[in-house]
Amino acid sequence: MLLRIAIALFAALTLPVAAADLPLRVMATSDVHMHLLAHDYYQDRPTERYGYALTLRLIEQARREQANHLLFDNGDLLQGSPLGDVAARTASDDHPAYRLLRVARVDAATLGNHEFNYGLPFLQRAVRGAGFPVLSANVVRPGTKRPVFQPSTLLQRRWRDTAGRWHALRVGVIGLTPPQIMAWDRRHLAGRVEALDMVAVARDEVSRLRRRGADLVVIVAHTGLDTSGRGSHEHAGQALAQIPGVDALILGHAHAEWPGPGYAHLAGLDAATGRVHGVPAVMPGRWGDHLGIIDLTLRRDTQGRWRVREAQSTLRRVSAEGSPLPALLVSDAHAATLARMREPLAQSTQSLHSDWALVADSLSVELAARAQAWRARQWLADTPWAGLPLLSASAPFRAGGRPASDNVTRVPAGTLTQRHVNDLYVFPNSLKVVRVSGAELQDWLERSAGQFRTIDPLGEAVQDLIASHHPAYNFDVIEGVSYEIDPSQPPRFGPGGERLNPHAQRVLNLRHHGVAVLPEQVFLVATNSYRAGGGGQFPGLGPDRVVIDSEDDMRDVLSQYLQHRGTVTEGVDHNWRIRTVPGVRFRMRNAPVAADTAPPDWRRLWDGDAGWAVFERQPD
Repeated sequence: MLLRIAIALFAALTLPVAAADLPLRVMATSDVHMHLLAHDYYQDRPTERYGYALTLRLIEQARREQANHLLFDNGDLLQGSPLGDVAARTASDDHPAYRLLRVARVDAATLGNHEFNYGLPFLQRAVRGAGFPVLSANVVRPGTKRPVFQPSTLLQRRWRDTAGRWHALRVGVIGLTPPQIMAWDRRHLAGRVEALDMVAVARDEVSRLRRRGADLVVIVAHTGLDTSGRGSHEHAGQALAQIPGVDALILGHAHAEWPGPGYAHLAGLDAATGRVHGVPAVMPGRWGDHLGIIDLTLRRDTQGRWRVREAQSTLRRVSAEGSPLPALLVSDAHAATLARMREPLAQSTQSLHSDWALVADSLSVELAARAQAWRARQWLADTPWAGLPLLSASAPFRAGGRPASDNVTRVPAGTLTQRHVNDLYVFPNSLKVVRVSGAELQDWLERSAGQFRTIDPLGEAVQDLIASHHPAYNFDVIEGVSYEIDPSQPPRFGPGGERLNPHAQRVLNLRHHGVAVLPEQVFLVATNSYRAGGGGQFPGLGPDRVVIDSEDDMRDVLSQYLQHRGTVTEGVDHNWRIRTVPGVRFRMRNAPVAADTAPPDWRRLWDGDAGWAVFERQPD
């Protein structure tokens, strides 16, 4: 009897088991930038457009729909809103962002570039208290390949297939950080860490995880998709997707959405399924405005290895309904942030807005440039550089509605507070002074002028003016010189800073005190640490050009300048303008509220999609 039972049991165990699919949902956020609550700190009011409190409601819903799931955060989490600055000042082992992600049951997170803005000691302390794997495989100790942070993790999970059977799977997860942190945060990182090429490190790490028995490998990389077609160390999504052994790819950094129409034209990308060179991928916007979802269908092959049989990537946009949990978890930090933001600093007799900062001189941008020059003159006094002409470069950050229709600086006339300073200057950059020649100054402005599409004088009567691939923070306006921009000329530089047309000239009549700038002239330019360190791939800039290497935070400089002034009364100096093109009307999307502040030659046509309005400029 026992023998017959044993034989029957053996036969049952050796019978082929019908194949069954195993569904797995991979969820991701990226570039939350400390927007943990549905609160706009710049306008001091609730918002329905972004915030992890809104994203968390989507996460909860997505989990109810699929029991087999993973959740990742793709970095640029700890910096980017006034709440992040307050949290950094407390330097606690229990950072409110990681506290929230821990309660949200995130499986792993990656370090983005902005995690390093507050320095290594702060970051290492925050990571120690996270309570889940915080990964970066390519940030290593100088002269070695030893990672400073945990490079990857092998998650052990049990999931049920469609036939009800349970399976144990090992999911390898790799975190990657843009290597440009060595330029962007040089003051914090030089001599302390090195950042290696993401693709080379990822290739080795994928192989290592497979050798350790990973059934699946997910790369969570703080990098976007390359639109230049020439390869990019900063936006390496396509290169990462072509590494053998990668099953899913989480992207970010670009504050953009994939799948979506903005990248559908690129070779190897399938906007319908969200695949990048065949690998399921997702890029979920910024500030917690989207949840990225990759739905995988897994099946074992004849060798018993799990394979991705089907995949679909989607984005879910947040709605007004949020979770109450974040408000409970970060209430103290939120209250401290509101108190700081409401501190009065100065007065202004006029409003400060960025509604039209991409197409006309804007006081919201010019104030930052004036503050930079004010502080730089103090440093330069009694130095060998004191006799050189000093210019000042600043860019719009919340620029006329880009990248979203509500992303605009609007400070009313009256009392200026710390909240308004953070609205005018979003990033925790420090102030630097660099030395450039007249030719390099021309190149600097030509690189900025990539902000505009090439207008065809013989083309359509109405043409779009703004180039969507050019981020507004790379549109530097330089005070101390005057110039014109002719968008009918081809750009000298491409989206990645590559020199496309060496002899092209969009920037015309470049003058200093009314006199034409000569190529061999020498200038000093006050700018921020991002630009001085090479951020944006501007030609002629880098650490070797810095003559004043300050640690002063730009927002502190702006606050002190406003307190020094007491009252802002003067307007812009109109030192630059965009030339019209005869017979062509320029068109652009902008925030609807920009109709209230439109220059005389711009008029509102109609309301577009996603909360935008469409404006048009008449030719002269």
